[in-house]
Amino acid sequence: MTDQPDTHEPEKEELAEGTLISHLLELRSRLMKAVLAVVAVLIALSPFTQRVFEIVSEPLRNVLPSGQLIVTKVASPFLTPFKTTFFVALFAAMPVVLFQVWQFVAPGLYKREKRFAIPLLISSIVLFYAGIAFAYFIVFKVMFAFFVRVAPTGVAVAPDIDAYLDFVLTNFLAFGLAFEMPIATVMLLWSGLVSIKTLLGARAYIFLGCFVAGMLLAPDVFSMTLLAVPMYLLYEAGLLMARIMLPEKTRIVEKEQET
Repeated sequence: MTDQPDTHEPEKEELAEGTLISHLLELRSRLMKAVLAVVAVLIALSPFTQRVFEIVSEPLRNVLPSGQLIVTKVASPFLTPFKTTFFVALFAAMPVVLFQVWQFVAPGLYKREKRFAIPLLISSIVLFYAGIAFAYFIVFKVMFAFFVRVAPTGVAVAPDIDAYLDFVLTNFLAFGLAFEMPIATVMLLWSGLVSIKTLLGARAYIFLGCFVAGMLLAPDVFSMTLLAVPMYLLYEAGLLMARIMLPEKTRIVEKEQET
């Protein structure tokens, strides 16, 4: 009697393999496409550099008594709007950049991991833009009005355009990264580094940690508070996201709570 192969064992999914040279060539191709996407947006926006800077600086100019910023360097009237346009192009092309990253790592993922990663990739892009929009439309409006209002008597508030650009870029990056909190929460649970029970029991420490992170990311106390509170709310949103996307990770805790 001949041995029959066990047909009940699940077949292992094979991943695409390649040589080091092929991976390096693929990486170069993806990097070139990402850079070309940024350059294409930058070229498209180049005729509108002055207008781009006007839009970016509008939250501060609207609350200044004079309605104007100042220049302290000779080349700043040209360089600062161009730098602003470059970062706007980088942020605008971010979906293409992240898509190229995804195309590079996707062959090394299993089908289940791909199904899980695609919603996270889309969510991370949306949340990053949401953080920038929150900073521009809400935080800057409140923050700059407060700073101008509390200026000492006899002090004319007239920020330099270079200092303003550095300030807003720091805040854009801080709020964009802070709004990735739900993605970070889901990734921690998915990787198995922590359990949902641990995260639920660490709410007080997370709340304190959000203010510590705000202190490190934000350039001042005011924006630190405006950053920490939404960050904690996004942590709670991450827990809710995990219940939807990772039901097998949360079912055990729910059963324990029922008993």
